[in-house]
Amino acid sequence: MSASPSPAQQLLGDFAPKMVQLTDEVLFGDVWKREGLSPRDRSLITIAILAATSRPDQLHSHLRLGLDNGLTPEELVEALTHVAFYAGWPSGMGALTQLKAIVEDQQQ
Repeated sequence: MSASPSPAQQLLGDFAPKMVQLTDEVLFGDVWKREGLSPRDRSLITIAILAATSRPDQLHSHLRLGLDNGLTPEELVEALTHVAFYAGWPSGMGALTQLKAIVEDQQQ
């Protein structure tokens, strides 16, 4: 195990240890590591689903992860514009607003 706490450990610590364990070991330790889809593709799918289901807290961290996994801001803008037509304008606009803030923050 890594010496530094995982994002789940930082968020929930000892408050919800089982959820931290499942997040670290099953979700990111197994599901995200499966062959069949690249981390980039998994990020794109996850971002689209989180935007479509209005999950802004998780969307924020997954937008950052998606950029780290090789998605470009332009690809994410295109994907989230597409999401707006299928999941609703507020979902697309909210996600694009978050992405804009993240990209601007990274440029500073």
